[in-house]
Amino acid sequence: MDDTPVPLPDGFEISADPARLDAERIHGWLSGDAYWARGRSREKQDAAIASSLNLGVYETGTGAQVGYARIVTDRATFAWLCDVYIAPGARGLGLGTALAAAVREHLAPYGLRRVLLATADAHGVYAKAGFAPLAASDKWMVLGEQ
Repeated sequence: MDDTPVPLPDGFEISADPARLDAERIHGWLSGDAYWARGRSREKQDAAIASSLNLGVYETGTGAQVGYARIVTDRATFAWLCDVYIAPGARGLGLGTALAAAVREHLAPYGLRRVLLATADAHGVYAKAGFAPLAASDKWMVLGEQ
């Protein structure tokens, strides 16, 4: 995976501190606006947060959370990046790409063999952070929703 640095726009910071997460805001974003999580219950979202690595994007002045990413991983060989969301008012600033790159950097010390994600509409955002389409997608299978 490409490890080219991706700049974080001025006025924002990314943190992996779970105490900073605004779980209510995250649930509202995902269950109400994200096509992949629409209708997800708060109970399910809280369980997902508790069982994952989480990164938040915050305004440096106010501390308000404006973005989120969740990582499911064994911290040895594999990770799945999911639930990446940037609040509508903060979109278009490069925060999504910076967040994806921060995930990449956060996971680098683990020496994972692969980090996967699925997206219907943000391929360009992730490509800027070094992600690429699966070269041999015919090897992968799924159990559940597609």
